[in-house]
Parts: sequence; structure tokens; C-alpha cells
Amino acid sequence: MKLPFFWVDAFADRLFEGNPAAVCVAEEWPETSLMQAIAAENNLSETAFILRTGRDWSIRWLTPVTEVDICGHATLASAWVIHNLLEPGAGTVSFASRSGVLGARIDGDEVVLDFPARPPQPADSRDALGDALGAEVVSAWVADYHLAELASEEAVRQVTPDPGRVAALGKTGVIVTAAGSRTDFVCRFFAPAAGVPEDPVTGSAYCTLAPFWAGRLQRHELSAMQLSARGGRVRCGYRGSRVDIGGSARLYLRGTIDLTAFRG
Repeated sequence: MKLPFFWVDAFADRLFEGNPAAVCVAEEWPETSLMQAIAAENNLSETAFILRTGRDWSIRWLTPVTEVDICGHATLASAWVIHNLLEPGAGTVSFASRSGVLGARIDGDEVVLDFPARPPQPADSRDALGDALGAEVVSAWVADYHLAELASEEAVRQVTPDPGRVAALGKTGVIVTAAGSRTDFVCRFFAPAAGVPEDPVTGSAYCTLAPFWAGRLQRHELSAMQLSARGGRVRCGYRGSRVDIGGSARLYLRGTIDLTAFRG
């Protein structure tokens, strides 16, 4: 079995920015153990496997250590590959996933994801988050991820978390956020329990960040910067039960994974 393979920098205006994702195109689902081995070999925060199912697509995502329920940047990368390389000119793509049907549409140079909104609720975890992050937390919230609001953009830049304490908080990851100086807000994301010490740009985090900052700023169209070492710009919009998450992508490489030896 051979899998077409693409490496795409998602939420990137040019190469070597944003979040690199692997996209593997399957004719049938490989064994989960094989997909996990490929994801570990890639050693990226996410590897997406996509499969044509009638008129639409199905998608699964794996970190180097586990399968996850949702991933934004690898979905954006997958939609970019379909639109530009597999089905040139496809303006919209629909993915069946463990988190329901996820949409993607092409808007100029950007891919805009249609994801579920996951508004956060206040949480009594400010001290625990502060200890794990080594930072003073202004307010604590929780949805699928923990959310820690800090006082400033510089405070977000300076966060140096304790991976063990972050992993012990009991959620897949922790979002750290504050109001931005050149964008509406900034953020970082840490998920050591999923094998991702810091994710460069985390599309799924904006399922929570978009409603959080829409409420704070009383605006539904928002701009953001994720302050990882690679960095990435994200455009997002809050639509009640859904969020739009938009960004550009750049192809780094393409090839084929030859699984003959694995089969043998």
C-alpha cells in the first residue's frame, strides 16, 4: 500500500511559519496502529488522514501519541490539498469526523473552516493554572481545553509552563490568551499530555477563543496572532453555534509513503 503524502504549513503566509501538518490520502482506512506509527514517525503536532466517501471526505487526526477528536490546522491543510492538488478548483469541502461534519471553503488565498463553537465557562482553577504556567492568571475558564486569561500580550509571550503540571490539569491542553497590541487578541497553546509541548498554531482553540473574545470585545469578526516560535495569523468569526477560522497555507513537500515493508 502506498499513501500520497503532503506536508503543508497551515496558518502561514509563507513557508516555515504557522503550523506544519501532514496530510495522508487513503483509499481505505489503515489500521489505527499503522496511522499512529506514521504520526509518530512524522513527529508533527498532527497528521491528518483523509478518505473520499462519496461526494465528501472523512478525516481523522493523530498526534505523535494519540488520536484526537478535532484539529483545525490539519483540517485547513487537508482542505488546501484537496482544493489545490486533488480536486483543483473545489470551492468547498465537507469532512465527516469524530466531531461531526466540518466544512471548509476557499476565500481568496485563505481556507475558512466551519467548526463548532465551544464557549468557555468560568472555572475555579486560577491558582492551579497559575502554578502550571508560572504566570499570574487574571481569570480561568474551561471548555474542551482550559483557558487562562493573562494581563497582557507580553505576559503571554513570557509564559514558561511546567509540562508535568499542565498535563496533570485533566484536559487535553491549555490555552493562554490576552488582548493584543496589533491584533484583537493573542494566544499560545500547550498540550504535553497529547505529546505536543507547545502547538505552533491551534485551529481548534479558536472554537473557544472566538466566543470568548467576541463577548469581551462585542464584535463577531476578530483577528488573532498565536505567539509560538513559528507564529501564525488567524482570522475568526463567531456565529452562535459555529465559528469561522481562516488562514493561509503553503505546501512544503509532497511524496508517497511506501508501506510495503510494514505489510511484509
